[in-house]
Amino acid sequence: MAENTAEPGSLTRIRRFKDWVHDYVSFSPWICSFIDTKHFQRLRYVKQLGVSYFVFPGAAHNRFEHCLGVGHLARLMAMHLKNSQPQLGITDQHVKCVELAGLCHDLGHGPWSHLWDGVFIPTALPGKRWKHEDASEMMFDDLVETYRPEITPDEVIVVKALIAGDRTRCSLGTEKPFLFEIVANARNGLDVDKFDYIARDCHAVGDRGNLLISSARVIDNKICYDIKDANQIYELYYTRFSLHKRVYNHKTTKAIEYMVTDALLAAEPYLKLANMVDKPDKYIFLTDNLLNKIQESTEKELEPARAIIERIHTRDLYRLVDYKVFLYADLRMVSQNVTPARIVEVAKSGSLEGVDEELVLQLTEEYVAVNVSVLHYGKGPLNPVDDVTFYSKQQPDVGRKADRSDISLLMPSVFAEVWLRVYTKDCQFFGLIQAAYRQILKMLPPSKGEAASVEQQPAEDSVAPEEPDNPEVMVKLWTPSTPLTSPSPPPPTSSRKPSTGSLTDHRPSPGAGPSTNTDSPPAPGPGEPVVPRPSTPLASNSIGTNRRGRPFGRNPSFSDNAFTTVPPNFRDVSPSRKPRSKRAREGEEGGSVPAKKSRIDGV
Repeated sequence: MAENTAEPGSLTRIRRFKDWVHDYVSFSPWICSFIDTKHFQRLRYVKQLGVSYFVFPGAAHNRFEHCLGVGHLARLMAMHLKNSQPQLGITDQHVKCVELAGLCHDLGHGPWSHLWDGVFIPTALPGKRWKHEDASEMMFDDLVETYRPEITPDEVIVVKALIAGDRTRCSLGTEKPFLFEIVANARNGLDVDKFDYIARDCHAVGDRGNLLISSARVIDNKICYDIKDANQIYELYYTRFSLHKRVYNHKTTKAIEYMVTDALLAAEPYLKLANMVDKPDKYIFLTDNLLNKIQESTEKELEPARAIIERIHTRDLYRLVDYKVFLYADLRMVSQNVTPARIVEVAKSGSLEGVDEELVLQLTEEYVAVNVSVLHYGKGPLNPVDDVTFYSKQQPDVGRKADRSDISLLMPSVFAEVWLRVYTKDCQFFGLIQAAYRQILKMLPPSKGEAASVEQQPAEDSVAPEEPDNPEVMVKLWTPSTPLTSPSPPPPTSSRKPSTGSLTDHRPSPGAGPSTNTDSPPAPGPGEPVVPRPSTPLASNSIGTNRRGRPFGRNPSFSDNAFTTVPPNFRDVSPSRKPRSKRAREGEEGGSVPAKKSRIDGV
């Protein structure tokens, strides 16, 4: 809801929008000239949390209201600094540019938000370096060109630099670098974008969020916060991690993301959607309504895509076969060795017992999906609070870093983890895919240790690449002619503390011995050669030869997940949704829509 009001003593008409997070938010006619465009109104049809709406019915909010909220908070933050610290020299023009940057920062989000630039585009256009921030600048330029609002070329440059959080792109970044920490804070991630989406997303799923604008103060050209709010800031970073863990990366959300992506890829040869990302006149019509357009189509070329969308609506979803949490230091090893291609290779190696050989012949990579997500507090493996500067009531003009004793001794020692999940796209392959994945798990090298590596620091929680890029940690797979057995665990040493997972009761699947290794292998003795990590097939005989009796042992971190264990020949059953749509039934009868393979005799 929006209403027009007049400020006391002014003829300027202000529009007030009723927001369910910030109550009423007000915008000037100048800001509204950007809101009242097809570029901005398009955001009404792009879900903030993408396909999470299929899992969390309350998560129905869109990028439209989020951008209104960020614009509102950006203005509040700029006005707070302007009024509380006049010596900063913040002008009304600066406030307008910051507010507009907050309002337009997400103009470029594609259908279902991060699914578009994080999953679909990298798959449809492999090798293309494109992200939604690029589209935001493209759409902002096209908005200005189309509607000719009252904005100067210099202000356009400033607004786009503020959106990117890149102070090097304009002279204002040298004069007032703290303004570039309001909308997109590259220094510590503490910005009004995060303030709004955490509060809004928490509200949508029944949690609560916090705002810290009144605590902000500029010291040495950096936005600092009162030390009394340090624990609240830590909680904000933790809430970010928690939302990624519980909501954004929910197992069913990811399953539907894969299904939507597969539907778009199936329609891509006919609709050519990916090629629209560089064309603002086409991109403006790309919204979440794409599924409806495909579903209402009648073209034969789109039938495979319609069949996948039908499965989404009847809740016949891709199934989570298995999952495990790894240390951040193991990211590269996991993403290189656990892939759909390797799972299928192991399944067809002849090394698995108790599997249905008919299913082994049918299994291909298209039926397997592997999701490797990095979950963190906002700065990869680092503690983001370490990059926040604080002041105190006693010394309001002195900024300094805080240590744990100033905040809490209960903060974790690790701030990033790797979440691996394996899905099947056809329920009948459930047990076979799990058995093959677990065979790979048994043969992985030991964990690199508790300390998280800082070699990679992703800016956002992301999906790790599946293609290998470091042969050093690649584990070559075995062949049917090579006996495949689980190596015995090496004797424990005191070189590494046990992981938290080793403190619980691990119950391996039948046939797998208990795993007790919590330490690194002992160093070579005097005169004993240092043997590099082997790149030959891992088998008991080769390990015994190459490793001189010190095999790759399974440690507790890589034990089977007792909560998901099923027999190797297990076939899951799709949920029955009757009556299904008439269109789908007729398609199955006519043979154009393949019947679900899980619904066969004996299943």
